[in-house]
Amino acid sequence: MKAVILAGGLGTRLSEETSVRPKPMVEIGGKPIIWHIMNIYSTQGIDEFFIAAGYKSEVIKEYFLNFYAINNDITIDLTCGKTIIHDGNQPKWKIHIIDTGLHTQTGGRLKRLRKWLDGGEDFMFTYGDGVADIDIKSLLAFHKDHGKLATVTTVRSPSRFGRIGFEGDRITDFYEKPENYEGWINGGYFVLSPKVIDYIENDDTIWERGPIERLASEGQLMGYRHNHFWSCMDTLKEKNNLEESWNSGKAPWKVW
Repeated sequence: MKAVILAGGLGTRLSEETSVRPKPMVEIGGKPIIWHIMNIYSTQGIDEFFIAAGYKSEVIKEYFLNFYAINNDITIDLTCGKTIIHDGNQPKWKIHIIDTGLHTQTGGRLKRLRKWLDGGEDFMFTYGDGVADIDIKSLLAFHKDHGKLATVTTVRSPSRFGRIGFEGDRITDFYEKPENYEGWINGGYFVLSPKVIDYIENDDTIWERGPIERLASEGQLMGYRHNHFWSCMDTLKEKNNLEESWNSGKAPWKVW
C-alpha cells in the first residue's frame, strides 16, 4: 500500500522553525518529524511514500538524497576524493518527492498526485506534522469492512481544531474551525479510494472543506476513533512538548 504525506505548506504558525525549512523537516530528537511519521507506517508494513512537496522542497530532496550519508558513519579520503558510507540498519523505503506547487491547497496537492496513484488501490493520506501510536492494521481493517470511499482517523483535542459529528461510524458533519467546542477532530491518517480525487476541483481546493464535506453528505466518509496518543506540531509549544517526550525515552508514538 502507498502512503501520501502532505509536506508543502508554509507552516506559518511555527515560523520560528519554518523560516529555513518546511515544517515536516523540523526535528524531534534530531530527526525530521516526517521521519517519525514514515517510521510509524513502515513498522506496520507500508514502505512506499509519496511526499507532496512545495515550500522549500529542496530541503526535503537534499535530506533524502543524502539519507545514507547523514544516518551512517562515513570515511572521506581527501587525497583521492573517495568516500565510503558504512552501511547500518536503514529502512527499505521507496520515496517519491513530487513538487505540487508553492501555494497549492491541501486538496490540490492530492489531485496533482493522481497519475502517481493510478491502479485503483486504496492509499493512506496524512499530514507531515502529526504523530500517533495508531494501529494501522486496525485502521485498514475498519476501512475495508465498511466499504466506503474514505476513512478519517478521529482523535480528541481542544476547540481550536475542527469538529466532527458522528452517526454510528458514519461522519455526518465536518466543520473546519468551530468555536467553543471540544470533541472528535480530524487527526489525519486517512485511508482513501482513488475515486476521492474526483471530488477535488483544482489547486485552490482545500481538502478539509469541499471534498470532505461532500463525502460526508453522501455517506462516503467514515470515522475511525483513535482513543490513544496523537499530537500535531502546529506551534513551538507543541514542538517542544514532543521533543521532551522523545528525550524522556517514552515517546508514545515510537512504535518501531
